[in-house]
Amino acid sequence: MMDYVILHDWASFAIRWLHVITAIAWIGSSFYFIALDLGLQRAPGLPQGAHGEEWQVHGGGFYHITKYLVAPERMPEHLTWFKWESYATWLSGAALLMVVYWAQAELFLIDPAKMELSVRAAILISAASLSIGWLIYDRLCKSELAERPIALMLLLFVLLVVMAWGYDQVFTGRAALLHLGAFTATIMTANVFFIIMPNQRIVVRDLKSGRKPNPKYGKIAKLRSTHNNYLTLPVVFLMLSNHYPLAFASRFNWLIAALVFLMGVTIRHFFNTKHARRTWPWWTWGVTALLFAGVVWLSTVGTQALPDEEARLSAREQALVADPHFERVRDVVFSRCSMCHAAEPGWPGIATAPRGVMLETDAQIARAARGIYLQAGLTDAMPPANVSYIEPPERAVLRDWFRSATGARLAAN
Repeated sequence: MMDYVILHDWASFAIRWLHVITAIAWIGSSFYFIALDLGLQRAPGLPQGAHGEEWQVHGGGFYHITKYLVAPERMPEHLTWFKWESYATWLSGAALLMVVYWAQAELFLIDPAKMELSVRAAILISAASLSIGWLIYDRLCKSELAERPIALMLLLFVLLVVMAWGYDQVFTGRAALLHLGAFTATIMTANVFFIIMPNQRIVVRDLKSGRKPNPKYGKIAKLRSTHNNYLTLPVVFLMLSNHYPLAFASRFNWLIAALVFLMGVTIRHFFNTKHARRTWPWWTWGVTALLFAGVVWLSTVGTQALPDEEARLSAREQALVADPHFERVRDVVFSRCSMCHAAEPGWPGIATAPRGVMLETDAQIARAARGIYLQAGLTDAMPPANVSYIEPPERAVLRDWFRSATGARLAAN
């Protein structure tokens, strides 16, 4: 028999694992093809319609790759499509968003100090916001700006910064950066689903019908693919940010995100130039270092304002504080946990509370109840190496409190 919290946590872990696996596949293939495309060489004797070729060595053998700028003269018998990596990454990420942030909206999504939201309203804002970026971005790409790629990229950057600020006005800092990552990833996957793949299918249909494919479809797909290339690294940062409070709990987390998008451009510019066999732009290293220094500085300016302790607790949190076990739980948390989980941690070497979790008041303890139950009650994950010497009876108190106050149901294994 397992209680639902354990099952939920394992479901979250399994989906996260799937998300990482599919993201590796998508990012790996994306980076490979960008590098391949930039490294193509013109050589005598290329087939008609071929744009360039590349020789590569891997796995004990040699590969001879030829790219046709529009399409070959006839449709090959076997054609490998690269699409499911993108779709599976987005779908698994959406599932993870639902399991972690929607199912635990009061803990991870809603910040009452910023905006009083019901769980339903917070979830609706979360879901609806993800499509806004694609609609605006797609309209921009279909305008005259398509012929001015630098101006288009600058407008996309402005859109992302505005959304970063907007998310921070509504959600917790942790959820704000996570949603910005999901917002950006939605643009990237929509590029594949709505633009790149349909355009490629048009070319394939023309080939099968004996018509000469129109080169404009490849040009459009190339533009969207290039945008995805520059957005990839910032998305990875934003997806990892929820584990690092110095990133998400800063008052200026939206500015940190803006600098991260710029770092994504400088890093990719270096590698793209390298793959194109042009002079390596070493200056990008210095610019990236300066941008990262700005990120570090912004993280130290100040943390997000904590929710007003007089703010109304949810019914669930009231039950946790009112439970008969709570007084003993408070003693355990204050004596074993609060030296690190504080606005000003007292443990040497810890600058900020781990994962931004404060445990200095009754309200904070109630809001972190699920994490306390999982990490210090059911397991000995916290404190690391049991440095504050939590005894088994104290861990039992934490378990009994959570189960008593929440009525944790048991589910068949």
